[in-house]
Amino acid sequence: MDASGAPPPPPLLLAAAAFAAAALVWLLAARASRRGSARLPPGSTGLPLIGETLRLISAYKTPNPEPFIDERVARHGSGVFTTHVFGERTVFSADPAFNRLLLAAEGRAVDCSYPSSITTLLGPHSLLLTRGPAHKRLHSLTLTRLGRPASPPLLAHIDRLILATMRDWEPAATVRLLDEAKKVTFNLTVKQLVSIDPGPWTESVRREYVKLIDGFFSIPFPFAHLLPFTTYGQALKARKKVAGALREVISRRMDEKLVDRAADSEEDEKIEKKDMVQELLEAEDGSFSVEEMVDFCLSLLVAGYETTSVLMTLAVKFLTETPTALAQLKEEHENIRDIKGKDQPLEWSDYKSMPFTQCVINETLRVANLISGVFRRANTDIQFKDYTIPKGCKIFASFRAVHLNTEHYENARTFDPWRWQSKNKLQNAVGASLFTPFGGGPRLCPGYELARVVVSVFLHHLVTRFSWEEAEEDRIVFFPTTRTLKGYPINLRRRPDSVA
Repeated sequence: MDASGAPPPPPLLLAAAAFAAAALVWLLAARASRRGSARLPPGSTGLPLIGETLRLISAYKTPNPEPFIDERVARHGSGVFTTHVFGERTVFSADPAFNRLLLAAEGRAVDCSYPSSITTLLGPHSLLLTRGPAHKRLHSLTLTRLGRPASPPLLAHIDRLILATMRDWEPAATVRLLDEAKKVTFNLTVKQLVSIDPGPWTESVRREYVKLIDGFFSIPFPFAHLLPFTTYGQALKARKKVAGALREVISRRMDEKLVDRAADSEEDEKIEKKDMVQELLEAEDGSFSVEEMVDFCLSLLVAGYETTSVLMTLAVKFLTETPTALAQLKEEHENIRDIKGKDQPLEWSDYKSMPFTQCVINETLRVANLISGVFRRANTDIQFKDYTIPKGCKIFASFRAVHLNTEHYENARTFDPWRWQSKNKLQNAVGASLFTPFGGGPRLCPGYELARVVVSVFLHHLVTRFSWEEAEEDRIVFFPTTRTLKGYPINLRRRPDSVA
């Protein structure tokens, strides 16, 4: 009892009062926000505190690839609308003109902005999170290393790595294609970063990477490092192990560089740098710290491991479901193989002789949308049409909503690689401006051409060596990322007429 002798209020009553007070504050703030921002895009802030977060999550667990945005664009009659998700007001855009504006305005009117779970797991020096001059120098270095897939040594390594993976399938096997594709992309990225061939080291790091990536879309509980039974806690632990493995390799390479410093510097300039770590060690007079290099390499491993492997898998799935496209693709690659003869590795000229393959890749990117969109935060008030997006507002530019819009693509949700053939209107400037599978502006994915090469080489060896059918029915899911639910299991058989 207090001094007046009255009994204290029950805890449940206190909790209800606290929630009511918080809800009242939220409603008053929302009303004030609407009064002060009368030209915000139309929309709803949903439930107090929660907003529309639960509706967004439940919508993306359906087979429909873009239900949340589709419903609100239809309701409000606008490609730009306001909602409240993940704890803050957010403007969603399905308008290609506004998306282009956001991509081009990076570093000026807007900056990238991602959930804390992603920023913590990637690290402050990752390519995704750095800004301004720091991002520009890292992006340039990535282009130098990964933006030149025409390099004969790189193309030859891709060819060997894919063939080595496929030898484990012969003469027949049932595989989860997504798992096999991830082996290829992970081992390729490790080789480009630290020059380590597939083996125990790469496999141990890959197992930790799976846990790390699972934590990107988990709840970042406070003191999660003390809660290893949570997804985020496991991801933090895995991040520590991956960073430790990379740190050990980088530190060893720094020691080796000190020993080799007596060598002729002019001669060193003539030798092609063997991997990304060497690029970093020799860039800007060795000004990168160990932790900067660790974060940078860790984030590139994420990019190379996840997206390209899903692209490979979904291309095969869509081709399997579209026999006429698969037949045309086989013909293209069998013609290349007939000209080259057996066992000859692919060269850049062969890659440039795969026009229909590029149509298949474009259409897979458009339908699947491995990068559904990007988050940005307004650095200043942004005027668009009749709307004002206020400074500090979170913005989500949806690439998927544009790519699946029937106003821009006929039968937009149907896999149709022929729409990308050379005389098609999608090849003009307007069509190109709609298609942003790799982002755009200063943050255009620096490895986009390399991804195309890897998928092309993979498809070449798959269709010229194997036939296959689905081992069990599988479907695409869109939350938390785009992928197949079961990893796309297939039954493979070596073609009797294939190359050795």
